[in-house]
Amino acid sequence: MAKKFYVTTPIYYPNDIPHIGHAYTTIAADVLSRWHKLNGEKTRFLTGTDEHGKKIQSAAEKQGKTPKEFADELIPKFKDAWKKLNINYDRFIRTTDKEHEKVVQEVLKKVYDKGDIYLGKYEGYYCTACEAYYTEKDLENDCCPIHKTKIEKLKEPSYFFKLSKYQKKLLEFYKKNPEFISPDYRQKEIINRVKEGLNDLSISRTSFDWGIKLPFDKKHVCYVWFDALLNYYSGADGFWPADVHLVGKDILWFHSVIWPAMLLSAGIEPPKKVFAHGWWTFNGEKISKSRGNAINVDELISIAGVDALRYFLFRETPFGEDGDFSKKMLIERYNNELADKLGNLISRVAALAEKYELEKTENKLLKKLKLKEIEKHFEKIEIDRALNEIFAFIDNCNEYVQAKKPWETHYKKVLYELSDSIKAIAILLYPFIPSSSEKIAKQFGFEIGYKEIEKPLKENKIKRAEILFNKIK
Repeated sequence: MAKKFYVTTPIYYPNDIPHIGHAYTTIAADVLSRWHKLNGEKTRFLTGTDEHGKKIQSAAEKQGKTPKEFADELIPKFKDAWKKLNINYDRFIRTTDKEHEKVVQEVLKKVYDKGDIYLGKYEGYYCTACEAYYTEKDLENDCCPIHKTKIEKLKEPSYFFKLSKYQKKLLEFYKKNPEFISPDYRQKEIINRVKEGLNDLSISRTSFDWGIKLPFDKKHVCYVWFDALLNYYSGADGFWPADVHLVGKDILWFHSVIWPAMLLSAGIEPPKKVFAHGWWTFNGEKISKSRGNAINVDELISIAGVDALRYFLFRETPFGEDGDFSKKMLIERYNNELADKLGNLISRVAALAEKYELEKTENKLLKKLKLKEIEKHFEKIEIDRALNEIFAFIDNCNEYVQAKKPWETHYKKVLYELSDSIKAIAILLYPFIPSSSEKIAKQFGFEIGYKEIEKPLKENKIKRAEILFNKIK
């Protein structure tokens, strides 16, 4: 039976058009999904939008719309952005989907019946922009630590989830599943915070009504995070537990503490891994709408095309750490690596193969390709390291061309080795630059599939084609 692989992105607030932050996580999920599909696994890739809560209600009211109308108008912008970025998800879930709402109510009822939800009074600080609760010590000059805006003090009846009850169980779970919080350097901070003790979580609101009603008290709507996290489970379609939730580092707490505690309470198996990646700055500055540097998807693509952007995001910075985006660096990598190294290799080999044809031989050059290392990197979600390894092999191939000079010796066997190696390169690069890989496959006459790497290339008639990556001046 084929192995299963289930990857998710966070569901995004549809209160604005998608930007580099959304694109980064979603392309990463697409890279992993394509890699596992390439390996013949049954794969599910879930993304979507988080549409309840006060933030959406307020934004809709400002425009004189209902929250649902407001969200309905923005959803096509997300779907359109993912289409432009060649993102091949299996399901786009919305928290306003009826079947999702049904699952949320079922889980709430289970947790309530277990005695893990009780009625109390919430008094404290709440940032609507974060949809998060803060204690006084979290604040910076009475402002939200993330948004730096004045924070409101709330006082209202609320149902609470007994998060404190799960402190010990969570610590045991982390110990048994050391790879659950990834990369591993993010573990210590979460574990130390859990060891300090957990406060019960307010999970309902009465001051607004845009949300899922609690099944045991219709006057209350469900807190947006309790609702949103359950999308991974409601949209699993038989793939639960998730193999990896990809998230930004700012929402790791919700995913690595609140989420598994909710699932343990409901008697549902937790996901296998939560991987928190870093943030992007733009020319060294924090990206924000107020600074006017929140680069949207169309602007990102306009620099050097879709594949170049997809490539750059995972070549430029280790996956998991923060990165800095600059147009200059993207063009530099595009020219030096995609055009000069990869593009040039393909152009030279195709031109010579068209002229001299190929003679099948054992491909000794392929021995330099560290396939096992690449597999290990993908397993550990070291996407950048997998890409670096593929490019190390592209360097080997370019050195081989220079050393063997097939244009002087009409070396048909060398051309075969190089063409067969290009096949392996294009297949391995497919998760990153799918449309370029498909063009190479068509030109050299092979199928894209992981098992094809081991199969010798057929002695096809290879023809020159358009330059794959035209240099940007």
